[in-house]
Amino acid sequence: MQIQFHTNPNATGSKELIAWSSSLITEELSSYDQPKSKVAIHLLDESSITNGFHGKCCKVEARLAGMKTIAVADHANTHVQAIFGAIHKLKTSLEQNKQTNK
Repeated sequence: MQIQFHTNPNATGSKELIAWSSSLITEELSSYDQPKSKVAIHLLDESSITNGFHGKCCKVEARLAGMKTIAVADHANTHVQAIFGAIHKLKTSLEQNKQTNK
């Protein structure tokens, strides 16, 4: 699975955060891991817009083999919380998609 990270100019994506996020995504999506699968993570800092309240955003776009592209987003007080929220939403969408295609 290929994982790509993107940040806006206001967001900081430290090497530790990226490594931790990559490991978490790989673990959480292991049942969907196919050679041509791609996941894009977009970390945004919108604190100036939201006055700091839920100003961190994580958008996840998953292009998994044999499935339509799924995109989700989560806003939280920290990037870690936003990443957890976005991954939870992605897994929920994938499960719903799996149920629909049975």
